[in-house]
Amino acid sequence: MGICISVASKEIHDAEGSHENVIFFQGNNVSNEALGLGSLYSKQGSKGLNQDAAILYQTYTVANDSTFQNHVERIDVELRPSKNFHIWKEACISAFKLMDKEVQLQKKLDSSCSGTTAVVVIRQDEDLIIANLGDSRAVLGTITNNGVTAIQLTTDLKPGLPCEAERIRNCNGRVAALRQEPHVQRVWLPHDDSPGLAMSRAIGDFILKNHGIIAIPNIYYHCVTSNDQFIILATDGVWDVLNNNQVASIMWAADSEQAAARAVVEAATATWKKRYPCAKVDDCTATCLFLYLNVWPFLPCFGLGTVLFYYLETKNQSNYWEKN
Repeated sequence: MGICISVASKEIHDAEGSHENVIFFQGNNVSNEALGLGSLYSKQGSKGLNQDAAILYQTYTVANDSTFQNHVERIDVELRPSKNFHIWKEACISAFKLMDKEVQLQKKLDSSCSGTTAVVVIRQDEDLIIANLGDSRAVLGTITNNGVTAIQLTTDLKPGLPCEAERIRNCNGRVAALRQEPHVQRVWLPHDDSPGLAMSRAIGDFILKNHGIIAIPNIYYHCVTSNDQFIILATDGVWDVLNNNQVASIMWAADSEQAAARAVVEAATATWKKRYPCAKVDDCTATCLFLYLNVWPFLPCFGLGTVLFYYLETKNQSNYWEKN
């Protein structure tokens, strides 16, 4: 399963100053190689320390666990979730809530105006369970008559979504955009022009927890088919400059599975510099996994996750309004 952590367990710096705040777990073993299954890559932007982290966790321990061996009938397996979906859904929601409480208990860490998004994908046989909190995103690459097509598995949970804005306003929070940034809706305190959070759900950000910001993820289900080729999870630094199909094409054209994540991140950072030459480049992190059918029998369960944390001061965080 995907694991939320505040900082990477390992950091690898290359000659270009890149950051790989990523780690791969296989059972109890720790590695920086995903054994051909996929790749993880993170690159620091120009806003300070890299605040992104990604984890790929593979385990074989549940293969014989009868609790997770029941599946829906094949006749309509693509039309409704596996019976296990509800088990995973409850587990994911409970885990996110617990993480939020754990962060709040960290007395040495001020999380009143600091928080994280998270997107986690869990695969068991042909079942994909996706948990999303905030504006990181999961995208599936599948083969169609037109080649590789991207299918977005999650919804970016931002204040501009009507259902999210309604919840926030019902809790006396305010949703409004800055005059100089009319396309970005932000969350504000009832009687104070702060903090201006650009997402509607987060772990942390406790100053807004009484005003509609929640740590409850949206949970989605997808049944993997023979046409599905890969999954990519990435933080908003990637999606702010590249669309789903662009990312899918870059990943599909990569030289190898291990090179896929880096190719996506490098393309995103290059686009940032070209499109916004005067702006600070955001941190970019991607987790890529290839869904090879001939590997499935040996991978009864795995999960992969990408998490994004904000531990810098508010004025250095792109998801908050930057006061002058």
